[in-house]
Amino acid sequence: MASLFDWIAAARPKTLGAAIAPVAVGWALAAKVAGKVDTKLALCTLGSCIALQVATNFFNDALDSLKGADTKARIGPRRITAAGQASAGTVKLAAWVMLGIATLLALPLFELRGLPILFIGIPSLYFCFGYTGGPMPLAYRGLGELFVILFFGFVAVTGTVFVLTGEWLVNSFVAGFQIGCLSTVLIAINNLRDAKEDAQTGKRTLAVRFGTGFAKAEIVLLIAAAHASGYYWFSEGLEQAFTMPLITLPVGLFISWRILVEEPGRGHNRLLAISGAQLLAFAGMLCWGISRSADVMR
Repeated sequence: MASLFDWIAAARPKTLGAAIAPVAVGWALAAKVAGKVDTKLALCTLGSCIALQVATNFFNDALDSLKGADTKARIGPRRITAAGQASAGTVKLAAWVMLGIATLLALPLFELRGLPILFIGIPSLYFCFGYTGGPMPLAYRGLGELFVILFFGFVAVTGTVFVLTGEWLVNSFVAGFQIGCLSTVLIAINNLRDAKEDAQTGKRTLAVRFGTGFAKAEIVLLIAAAHASGYYWFSEGLEQAFTMPLITLPVGLFISWRILVEEPGRGHNRLLAISGAQLLAFAGMLCWGISRSADVMR
């Protein structure tokens, strides 16, 4: 029987920065534009995103085990379904509960902003399951990275800004791209680490389709793109929004170096944790830079 600590591990805390970072950045942008934001709405948005992330992780845990993608040869962190700590049905039920929590927390957002929240929310709810399940599971088609950069980058940042301001800002798309790139690093490292096992079990991630060399280059380019695209802020006169996140660049360089020289294995679990910390630090520095900038262009 799974313990509380097993369930916490199944929620994959190292990946939750992908839900926290975009909402934090969107919150900072909205506060800069509007001067003041509704804290209740911001917290509901944050809670809903975290619940969606946990639901995705639970579905992934259960469905990967049922599909045979998680085996005893797994070198990543233990999965509670594959380890026999909980049944696939129980883990899927927990995922549905998290989707229910995400929906309840989104009700105040829908009440205030209306249909756009449905257009954002319904696909988000579906792809929590559709990432690993359904007729065309994204993770098994090499579309996992695209899902992350879209939903935990563009959608999460721009959606947060829209909820808090009622506006769609150009700046939020730029920030969404930056956060999306670093969030995608997490799934890319995960796929690189598991490439050999995934190839044997029919999980056709990009690392399996195009090889580990491609996967390594992908991770390095994602880190570089997150920082390089920040030049937008500098060009718009928001220098600190560009320079503050550069504080995290040495971490990105370390990750890139280790990815290039280290063969996929258990050591990538540590790089995954470092990448999660880098994402949160980058988001924090971007928020700080935005708050200290003189203005935010719309």
